[in-house]
Amino acid sequence: MADPIEHVVVLMLENNSFDRMLGAIPGVDGVDPAHPQSNPDFPVPTPVLQAVTTERAMTPDPEHELDDILRQIDGPCTGFVTDFSQHYPQTLPAQRAEIMGYYARGFLGVLHKLAESFAVCDHWFSSLPGPTWPNRFFVHSGTSLGHVKMPNGVFHPNLHVYDQPTVYQRLSEQGVDWAIYFGDFPQSIVLTQQWLHLDRYHPMARFFEAAQGSADSFPQYSFIEPTYFGASQNDQHPPSDVVAGEALIAQVYNALRSNTELWQKTLLVILYDEHGGFYDHVPPGAAVPPDGNTDEFAFNLYGVRVPAVLISPWIDQQVIRDVFDHTSLLKYVTDKWGLGPLGARTASAQSFGKYLNTRATARTDTPGPLAVPAFTATPKATEANANQNSLVAFSRFLETSIASSATDIDQTLHDIGARLVKSMQDDGHHAEVAVERLGEFLKSRTSGAAAVAGS
Repeated sequence: MADPIEHVVVLMLENNSFDRMLGAIPGVDGVDPAHPQSNPDFPVPTPVLQAVTTERAMTPDPEHELDDILRQIDGPCTGFVTDFSQHYPQTLPAQRAEIMGYYARGFLGVLHKLAESFAVCDHWFSSLPGPTWPNRFFVHSGTSLGHVKMPNGVFHPNLHVYDQPTVYQRLSEQGVDWAIYFGDFPQSIVLTQQWLHLDRYHPMARFFEAAQGSADSFPQYSFIEPTYFGASQNDQHPPSDVVAGEALIAQVYNALRSNTELWQKTLLVILYDEHGGFYDHVPPGAAVPPDGNTDEFAFNLYGVRVPAVLISPWIDQQVIRDVFDHTSLLKYVTDKWGLGPLGARTASAQSFGKYLNTRATARTDTPGPLAVPAFTATPKATEANANQNSLVAFSRFLETSIASSATDIDQTLHDIGARLVKSMQDDGHHAEVAVERLGEFLKSRTSGAAAVAGS
């Protein structure tokens, strides 16, 4: 039977492991409350057991760079608490226990409802044992060009040129309509090939508008980036309220579900870029390296397991055991639309496409609109997380492009200087100015971007 999906929508959130978010769902390879897993504490190796948590805003933010993750998964998977304790020796036992915490069934009312109504992929791994940026590069292009580290701070960034072909380039080559919707600052814009398609970037309000229209006018492939900064942060990155991400998931699902014509042709994929330092009990396995650059890592090992849910009226409620990583999404869409190659990792990845062509008709029992939960605004940051710092660093780089496109160079240089002064006030202003820089960059590079940035 042919694949009935005409529209693929991907929402990628941040920094949570499978056990933490979906380990309590019946039938998955998750948490066994009768026999919880444990990790030794540090420096006294007292066992810290998996236990139910109700903490919605974890602090401090667990570390999850390459060296941290290799320690965490050693044993196997016995170094999570030790790594956290070594980074934060002043934390209390209850804080260290959060590394092993998991949400009880139903606590995450939105994610758990969708997981129990559709398909959970319980062996979906992040693409490498690394942080946000390289894993997000894999979901867009199948490679991070040999780089595994985050840019190193705001003023001394470890920035590289990421000019690899992307799935969006391939979609454009085949005439497949696509869009990226973002909350405040799309991380994917770091990929330089995206600069050829800035008219495809839209604020989240445009997603909800598009979802109300005809299915024929809705993009065939959509990628949603959450809000990474400020009081409205909803990416689920600690210490933001995890329920803010729940609200975003509900809003996206409801927008699709409420348009019957669109819903009947759509697959919504909920993903997380990486585990964020939180415990998962399934050791990652061997992976195919995507390219020849192994200066920072061999890329022959998956990262830690992350939540993944496939949502569509064309997929039955089930637990899918196949081993996937972020390039499995690329494998599905490249096969689906005949997009051509996106590197060795994508070519070797398993596709989930076979699970979407087993039904003769669409389901009629899928949940209706979900209640959108209220959440706590993220407090003003005293210290930015690694992704936020990296986006701020990249925004400083955008100033060079803004200057090069200026028609009034004196005014432009004055504005760049004013933004720099404003950014120096505190971390909150760094974020605010980064978003301002993005808006100015979009305005300088595409005629329609003024409306995009200001909507």
